[in-house]
Amino acid sequence: MLGNRFDNMNLKGDIFGGVTTAIISLPLALAFGVASGAGAEAGLWGAIMVGFFAALFGGSTSLISEPTGPMTVIMTAVLTSMMAKYPETGMAMSFTVVMMAGAFQILLGTLKLGKYVTLMPYSVISGFMSGIGVILIILQLSPLLGHSAPSGGVLGTISALPDTLSNIKFSELLLGLLTLGVLFYFPKQYRKYVPAQLVALVAVTLLSMLLFDTDSIRRIGEIPAGLPSIVIPHFNADMFTTMVIDALVLGTLGCIDTLLTAVIGDSLTRKEHDSDKELRGQGLANMISGLFGALPGAGATMGTVTNIQVGARSPLSGMIRALVLALVVLVA
Repeated sequence: MLGNRFDNMNLKGDIFGGVTTAIISLPLALAFGVASGAGAEAGLWGAIMVGFFAALFGGSTSLISEPTGPMTVIMTAVLTSMMAKYPETGMAMSFTVVMMAGAFQILLGTLKLGKYVTLMPYSVISGFMSGIGVILIILQLSPLLGHSAPSGGVLGTISALPDTLSNIKFSELLLGLLTLGVLFYFPKQYRKYVPAQLVALVAVTLLSMLLFDTDSIRRIGEIPAGLPSIVIPHFNADMFTTMVIDALVLGTLGCIDTLLTAVIGDSLTRKEHDSDKELRGQGLANMISGLFGALPGAGATMGTVTNIQVGARSPLSGMIRALVLALVVLVA
């Protein structure tokens, strides 16, 4: 099976695809890590672990896997509820849920249920993804206005909104709006050469260093270099049912996210992906990611489309992308 996925290898395209998608996913991985509450490094290691092992063991030629918006929203909810009840072991239990979700994905792939995921109505997926988008926007309102995200998720953020609005930190709001401006209005002709996300990330960060001193603005801070530590799976009798349900939600969502992205990839490359093999690969990748305390991931549409557009034709690009990100963490 491995052979035929690497048959169409286009070395220049695959290397270029790997480097380009690494550049695009760096800001996203950091943002999702911070948004989830597990820290920026959890997002980065999620992009590395899920990206590498899903490309190596998956069933698609040019799918890029990483922490995605929907997966991060569910993971944030799991982390928040576990940490609230068990401050000591909540983090370990949350990553145990990620490992269980991976095991569930492997089971779905082994039972050959992959093809049924694509039978979902378009309107259901559209409504679901729109809902996730709205949740992400609401959760980011407090950080945009210069405050740390309040506890209690969406409802907590909405109830804290009057207080947040009366204490806006205009320096942080200015940087946030500038970043949004770059993302929306970056000229189309330059997007071919450099992703708007990267321009926004680098330019506004440099501007923040020129305009404000390091302490007046909340910064992500240093990301620990070196490999992440292993999380020992932790179960709790009271929470076992909740953990299983959370894992099923996370696993199912990962399957839907991945296979729909794989279908988009197929339409661009005129190739067919093996959905059951892809689910087993994703499951294995998420189990490894959870074991190292990193965010779960799934096939990401933006990364996949960019990967194919710049000429990637084999899973090598996904593996190169993960290695580039690993170099950023370990060396830079």
